[in-house]
Amino acid sequence: MAEKKTGPGPSIVWFRRDLRLSDNPALAAALLAGGDVICIYIREDEEVFAGAHGAAQAWWLHNSLERLSADLVARGNRLLLLTGHAEDALDSLIETTGARAVFWNRRYDLASRDIDAAIKKNLKARGLDARSFDGFLLHDPMALMTGQGKRFSVYSPFWRAFEAQYRPIDAIPAPERIPACAGAAESEDLAAWSLLPNKPDWAGGFRETWTPGEAGAEAALQAFLDEAVKGYKKNRDIPGKKTTSRLSPHLAFGEISPHRIWRATEGLTDAIPAEDIIHFRKELVWREFSWHLLFHVPDLASRNLNRKFDAFPWADNPEGLDLWTRGLTGYPIVDAGMRELWRTGWMHNRVRMIVASFLIKDLLVHWTEGESWFRDTLVDVDLASNAASWQWVAGCGADAAPYFRIFNPVKQGETFDPDGAYVRQYCPELARLPDRYIHRPWEAPADALASAGVTLGDTYPKPVVDHDRARKAALAAYAEITGSNQGDEPQQDNV
Repeated sequence: MAEKKTGPGPSIVWFRRDLRLSDNPALAAALLAGGDVICIYIREDEEVFAGAHGAAQAWWLHNSLERLSADLVARGNRLLLLTGHAEDALDSLIETTGARAVFWNRRYDLASRDIDAAIKKNLKARGLDARSFDGFLLHDPMALMTGQGKRFSVYSPFWRAFEAQYRPIDAIPAPERIPACAGAAESEDLAAWSLLPNKPDWAGGFRETWTPGEAGAEAALQAFLDEAVKGYKKNRDIPGKKTTSRLSPHLAFGEISPHRIWRATEGLTDAIPAEDIIHFRKELVWREFSWHLLFHVPDLASRNLNRKFDAFPWADNPEGLDLWTRGLTGYPIVDAGMRELWRTGWMHNRVRMIVASFLIKDLLVHWTEGESWFRDTLVDVDLASNAASWQWVAGCGADAAPYFRIFNPVKQGETFDPDGAYVRQYCPELARLPDRYIHRPWEAPADALASAGVTLGDTYPKPVVDHDRARKAALAAYAEITGSNQGDEPQQDNV
């Protein structure tokens, strides 16, 4: 008869959007408990923040789970994949393994919070150790409030309050060994989840561009520190060069801790201008601000934060929306951005603002249409940042750009892509146009078009709208809901 094993019972580590082994407080707590560790990922039936938000993220999730599984195997453990309601899956696993503790890192959308709270209450009532930890954000959205005890609605004071109180937590190294539980259940087959595109396989550009997983995240961080952080404040708006960190999809899936990123920027001021480091940190904290908003305003992704925009006279423009999604608007910087998104699952941040402004203010399409499209096509989509950023451009969100600040796609292209490098990469049919016409091909003389092999309306579309007329229509629509006369105001922008 086998000798009965004594000591602490097994602990379950429930992975969600924290697909890493380092800086993972839930995993650290399980190891500290002293027993075997059961590592699980649940494909939940509920609409929550754990899984993929769209087809692009489904591709990333498959690859990230594959890498996490390999990392666990290398440490003597494995990743169990389960499908179903989270509480049912956990209860079944507890019954099978005799686990006495369940640890996880928190998530902050309302549906997930409700599920997690119910699970924690149930487990504790049965005498299990059920604990959750801060592992996804730099701060607890409940903890940072204004002096009046309210949520922040403007970014600058949020940043000041955050910077004054934030101190990065100490690093938690990835464990060398993770003791496995011999009696754990069988895992489902990741391939059977059908997360990867098949017919057609549209992910070739994704594979060329990204390396999902914790090691890929660390490599991206090191590349940014080596190559792009110096000059970040000035260069980050140039889409034709690699001037940003490209850490956003790794952050979205928790393959790297935001604390790790912040710590990596400390001690750099001898070699890197402080303004570059501060500007990068401010971008990191915009993510925190977005989650602060979503935590306190759960319908941020579907309703105008500024309710006066509920009366905005949006256009019924399915044709314009379709041309926008396919990168066929006739405005090169817009089309290049939408094609970069389709090819790589990512888009440069400056260009995200340009294409969003174009959809909302040139085509008068409701911002939720753009938010939905980004949610399906971005590998780095983050519920809070996506919603907050779309509302920012639309003028109806927190700390929003005023609605009458309308991005001029030609000026934006000429300012931030002056040599057309970005447009030429993603709109190769325009590659041979001279720089002076690359952002306004409809103004090119016939001989320049012919020499470049461009036939407007055939090889490249004519503009779907006239920007100046569209801008006036947008300002008139805005005046309808405000009673203002913004179109006559000299300070209104056409940037």
